[in-house]
Amino acid sequence: MLAIDLSNRIAVVTGGAGELGRTMVRTLGRAGADVAVHYRTKRDMADKLVAELRAMCRRAMAVQADVTVLDAVMAMRDAVTRTLGAPDIIVNNAVGQYKWLPVLEQGPEDYESQFRSCVLHNVFMAKAFVPAMIAKRWGRVIAINTECTMQCFPTQSAYVAGKRGLNGVMRILAKEIGEHQVTVNEVAPGWTISDRDRAAGTERNEGYEKLVPLARRGTDQDIANAVAFLASDLAGFITGAYIPVCGGGVMPTV
Repeated sequence: MLAIDLSNRIAVVTGGAGELGRTMVRTLGRAGADVAVHYRTKRDMADKLVAELRAMCRRAMAVQADVTVLDAVMAMRDAVTRTLGAPDIIVNNAVGQYKWLPVLEQGPEDYESQFRSCVLHNVFMAKAFVPAMIAKRWGRVIAINTECTMQCFPTQSAYVAGKRGLNGVMRILAKEIGEHQVTVNEVAPGWTISDRDRAAGTERNEGYEKLVPLARRGTDQDIANAVAFLASDLAGFITGAYIPVCGGGVMPTV
């Protein structure tokens, strides 16, 4: 039977203390990986996740950084490398939050914020962690995109602009470093059920579900499963892909 085995792999998950990030952290840990849990403000949750990972007999650490600042990302790399070793897997999940508005009402600072959290975040993580992957001739770069990148619905402009920029960077990076056996892929979630929804009882949304061929919202575990697959040897010949995990809500075409 095929199995996802990340034993002896080291992963960094940005936004690891967030709603989706914490599920990805736990899933990578259950698959055998040691994990650095990045956070910006949620130190308590990051520490809780580290304790959970250590209970699985995984090595783990919490690390704080502003992923939109190059020096902060480089300092995070140094801290992770000192404690766990050079990471094999990076999951670029963190993103800035803002109020979605029509283009004519959206402030320029929101576009700048999304550029920094979507594009520069991924550029800085590559600069920090990919050289060691190249040296080992094995690595996984996984960026979290969104179905919104294809939908382009009203009020999504700043978010989509940032995520489309991310898409361009990831596709080019995949071509630039592929010869070193480092893969670069994107997971694009739909509107995902997380712990916040479970606590509030808001898992269902009939209007959204009618637009999804599988007729349901996905869960954080659905997304984490795709990430774990791309992080594994099973996905060793997949690179440059934008993979929607949204029940068919969007379907890239040929």
